[in-house]
Amino acid sequence: MGKALIIGCGGVASVTIHKCCQNSDVFEEICIASRTKSKCDALKEKLSGGKTKITTAQVDADDVNQLINLINEFKPDVVINLALPYQDLTIMDACLATKVHYVDTANYEPLDTAKFEYKWQWAYRERFEKAGITALLGSGFDPGVTGVFSAYAMKHHFDEINYIDILDCNAGDHGYPFATNFNPEINIREVSANGSYWEDGKWVETKPMEIKRVYNFPEIGEKDMYLLHHEELESLGLNIKGIKRIRFFMTFGQSYLTHLKCLENVGMTSIEPIEFEGHKIVPLQFLKAVLPDPASLGPRTVGKTNIGCIFQGKKDGKDKTYYLYNVCDHQECYKEVGSQAISYTTGVPAMIGAMLIMNGTWKKPGVYNIEEFDPDPFMDALNKWGLPWKESFNPDLVE
Repeated sequence: MGKALIIGCGGVASVTIHKCCQNSDVFEEICIASRTKSKCDALKEKLSGGKTKITTAQVDADDVNQLINLINEFKPDVVINLALPYQDLTIMDACLATKVHYVDTANYEPLDTAKFEYKWQWAYRERFEKAGITALLGSGFDPGVTGVFSAYAMKHHFDEINYIDILDCNAGDHGYPFATNFNPEINIREVSANGSYWEDGKWVETKPMEIKRVYNFPEIGEKDMYLLHHEELESLGLNIKGIKRIRFFMTFGQSYLTHLKCLENVGMTSIEPIEFEGHKIVPLQFLKAVLPDPASLGPRTVGKTNIGCIFQGKKDGKDKTYYLYNVCDHQECYKEVGSQAISYTTGVPAMIGAMLIMNGTWKKPGVYNIEEFDPDPFMDALNKWGLPWKESFNPDLVE
């Protein structure tokens, strides 16, 4: 059926690559490319013997010319960007130059400011349309599945959706006093930034971790969760009809927050370079180097995740509430693909989004957020490829 170039070789990429190999009817050939080719080779070795043909390449995703050369050499039908969010634009430039479809899981953020928003990628709309290629933004879980859930709720359950609460609960325990479940640099930037939510057409800003709620999560129980800024709020606020307010909450244990506060207080979460023994170093990048690698947490993480959306709106003039969510088990994920559930819940949707673009199910030249496509084929694929969804029509609401 087709060829995919996968850029990046971390925890999420590993899951996506495993899933592409399981789906060899669609992904006949993949090339895994990263700055460190040995990582790609190790993964290729692990997965060889299946039907999907795997090649590897070394590439610096900050270098547009290197990317263009690699795309021209491999000739993929789609590029799946699982590198760092700072590299989205160079990879999009390379896709434009070679007229190849683009899929990512996280929106662009500049290296020197902890600010992620879609404006930089949305600026490519006209150029992608003219080139006749599709860029699918945010095909992870949140953003990603949360957008598909919103489109599905809109299509099948509501005439208008007024309130969306996105709840992201990780009840996994890895046994370390402090570690992050995905890239520490991105994770800590996200958590230590101001929170915000979208209400009545504008952003309302909050202090980091200022708003706390307790929620009783299905299959997990009661957990503390905190309001954060999250990128899908920006696109859902524009793309879902009738929106009055969207919020995003994520669970954190007290130990995590205490450690983070301490690291913040001593300057270890700063992204300002400092002079150290004749070198310029960024404290947060140094911290990333001393923390456990998220990819190493898989074998020791037990428990479940529950990520979903609570919708309130109107159907046939009546008020309606609806909760769509997925529960994922860390140990089951590890048994299947050698990664914990955080990587799994992002890596599976990246494969599904790429599949729908590649097989022509989702076909629209331009730059689109995931909720702008028909959600049904994606929802079916979630059930088939390891992230079955559940629904409830009388959920607890978050006040």
